[in-house]
Amino acid sequence: MGASVGSRRGQFLLRSFLFLLLLLAGPPAGGQLRYAVPEELEHGAFVANLGEDLGLDVSTLSARRFRIVSRAGARQHLEVNLENGILFVNERIDREEVCEAGGTCLLHLQLLVESPLELYRVEVEVLDINDHAPTFPWQEYVLEVAESAVLGARFPLESAQDPDVGTNSVHTYRLSPNGFFSLEVQTRSDTSKFAELVLERALDREQQRVHRVLLTALDGGVPERSGTAHILVTVLDANDNVPAFDQPSYGVSLPEDAPTGTLVIQLNATDLDEGPNGEIEYSFSGHALPHVRELFHIEPRSGQVLLKGRLDYERASLHELYVQAKDRGPSAVAVHCRVLVHLLDVNDNAPEVTLTSVSTPVLEDAPPGTVIAVISVLDRDSGDNGRVSCEVGPNVPFDLRSSFRNYYTLVTTQALDREVVPEYNVSITARDMGSPALLTRSTLTVPVSDVNDNAPRFLQPSYSVYVMENNAPGASICSVSALDPDCQQNAYLSYSIADGHIHGMPVGTYVSINSDSGHMYALRSLDYEQIRSFQIQVQAQDAGFPPLSANVTVHVFVLDQNDNAPVIVSPLPHNGSVATELVPRSARPGYLVGTVSAVDADAGLNSRLSYQLLQATDFTLFSVAPDTGELRTLRSFLEQDSAQQRLVVQVRDSGQPALSATVSLLLSVVETMPQTLSDFSEFSLPPEVSSSSPLTLYLLVSLGSISFTFLLAILILTAIRCRGERHSCQGDSCSLPRCHCCPGSRPSSDGLKTSNLTAQPPVGTTAATCLDVPAGGPPGYCYKVCLGPESAQSDFMFLKPCSPPRNNEKDPGKRSRPEQHLQVSKEVKQPNTDWLPPSTQQPTLKRYQ
Repeated sequence: MGASVGSRRGQFLLRSFLFLLLLLAGPPAGGQLRYAVPEELEHGAFVANLGEDLGLDVSTLSARRFRIVSRAGARQHLEVNLENGILFVNERIDREEVCEAGGTCLLHLQLLVESPLELYRVEVEVLDINDHAPTFPWQEYVLEVAESAVLGARFPLESAQDPDVGTNSVHTYRLSPNGFFSLEVQTRSDTSKFAELVLERALDREQQRVHRVLLTALDGGVPERSGTAHILVTVLDANDNVPAFDQPSYGVSLPEDAPTGTLVIQLNATDLDEGPNGEIEYSFSGHALPHVRELFHIEPRSGQVLLKGRLDYERASLHELYVQAKDRGPSAVAVHCRVLVHLLDVNDNAPEVTLTSVSTPVLEDAPPGTVIAVISVLDRDSGDNGRVSCEVGPNVPFDLRSSFRNYYTLVTTQALDREVVPEYNVSITARDMGSPALLTRSTLTVPVSDVNDNAPRFLQPSYSVYVMENNAPGASICSVSALDPDCQQNAYLSYSIADGHIHGMPVGTYVSINSDSGHMYALRSLDYEQIRSFQIQVQAQDAGFPPLSANVTVHVFVLDQNDNAPVIVSPLPHNGSVATELVPRSARPGYLVGTVSAVDADAGLNSRLSYQLLQATDFTLFSVAPDTGELRTLRSFLEQDSAQQRLVVQVRDSGQPALSATVSLLLSVVETMPQTLSDFSEFSLPPEVSSSSPLTLYLLVSLGSISFTFLLAILILTAIRCRGERHSCQGDSCSLPRCHCCPGSRPSSDGLKTSNLTAQPPVGTTAATCLDVPAGGPPGYCYKVCLGPESAQSDFMFLKPCSPPRNNEKDPGKRSRPEQHLQVSKEVKQPNTDWLPPSTQQPTLKRYQ
């Protein structure tokens, strides 16, 4: 118990002394620091203040990633505290485990700090402490000594082993007091000690056959440690001749890659005795180390030393073999010799490539010279076999620069472009200078990080979109698409419409776009008669920083649809009745009664009009020109022909499906033509309507077909007209009929321009409001304009029939109700003049003088 306490106290004093030496040591010259630390220290033990010794700012160690780089799989005995820069023991260091061979035990540390990248080399010497006591392979040895042994004869004893080095290893041996033997301590070439038993007094087997002595091995550590072994000396009968080697020491060279079974040396010893006393056996002596016994084998009878293990020049370049030879006679005495095996280095170790620090990915706009990785190479061979050169593969924008011996930095040599090469596989080749040369290839994958250096690009330089008018609001009209060769958020595109105006309105009120997909939608129903084409600027912008964008022009063309029926502008009915005209009975075939004129707001074939006679009292009497609408007689009037001819003319466009309008005419066949205006009077549009400017709107006058709703009403109207003609004939002149719907009103020559449409319908009512409008036709006729409730809220209006013709009504009380009204609507569509008859075909008033 006391010895244990003394041992611990001695270790504490030794560690304190070593720490004092460590604190007084300063950084050596040449920029490389070296420290010393005793083995077996506990975790957290102080080693050195690297932050202070290297002149680093302790507060930036963590941000600069100050660390120890080591090979993969290596144990991390030491670590750095990033808060104060102190190097401390991370795990217990066993010097005998770290450094198997004797001599100085060094831990080579590579310290790396970034921003900027700096590399430091530190050596830490592990100092041995006396933590192992000497031990013998066996606790008891049997030594046979012939009784005829001469005084001074030496008998080598088994050596004690102590894993410690220096003064802590085996320092000396002691022998227990006896009257026959003394002890001499010898030193090997490696400064290790071994003991020899020296015969000091002649032996007499008959007096004492066995001698027992105690051999003690002592080390030089503080406190001193020891180990013991019992030696049993057996006295043998005399064998007066001993074998003899032809030389006391042998030397041989052997390549380290020699195969197992190779003959190392042939030993030769002779014995002058005969018989069993002259037969020699060879073996390792007690001085042979354990690893030597594992590598070599001695044939007992032949004396051949054979290789049985694998040699490694890098572990040990010299092996000492202690062999002995003794005869087979009684009381055989062994003789010893030493064999020195020198190993020849062979280039059997390929270079090792280790990536100690890798900074990936690298930005594609990184300037040339940017450090990508720190690479260390190691070759365990020596001489030229251990000299290594390192290079990178061809066709890559990287190069290796040597910073320290066997350390390289991988740097860029030119600008990178992720869109061309997104990732590089850099092949690093390390080659030694041996013959034949050995090489190692290692591949480093360097991904390139994207930078927003590419603007979006549309798939087309411009887009042309054709949209049918009257489209549904919200319907998709087209889709634009752009590409960005960047990646991730730098390639995420959002679409938008640039600010602008279409016919004075913001473009955002016409179309919208999906910012993610690029689909464009119409926000309103388009009308070909109002807008036929417009342009939109679409922008695609990525999500990078700073964002990049591109623009493209989208041309939108509105296609016409047959959505407007023809509008008959001449002849116009008077006061809700059918249009009337007088035809002389003396008219010849081809006589121009008048021209039916109509307009269509559509375009193209949708506005091309054709005329046909739909109904007639006598189809053989009149015809209508299909292209011009001219109403002409086909033959001369006969006596049996009716005095009143009722015609219904239909005007049809060429659209699909075709739309049409009809007008009813009442032709009165008279003997002589009065001086009255015809319902086929020349129709002229107001100057602002007839203007060719696309910004003006034609006032579309819609007059529906007038049908006789009640048979009784037809008979009454016929009777009234016949009575009026009879009275006019009696007075030798035709009097003008009075306007029953507009009493006291005077005809106006200004036509529709003098109409006073000022009445407003009651709010919330659905009834139409009818206004009296003086007409520009013959005296005695007036018109009613029917305003629907919606017309009060419109800035523009066009005239359309209030109600469809009712031909089958038989209510005699409704005789005075107009059969067709002009109703004001919310919008006016510009009539198309593509198919209007020429000015020469305008209706003309034909009268007899």
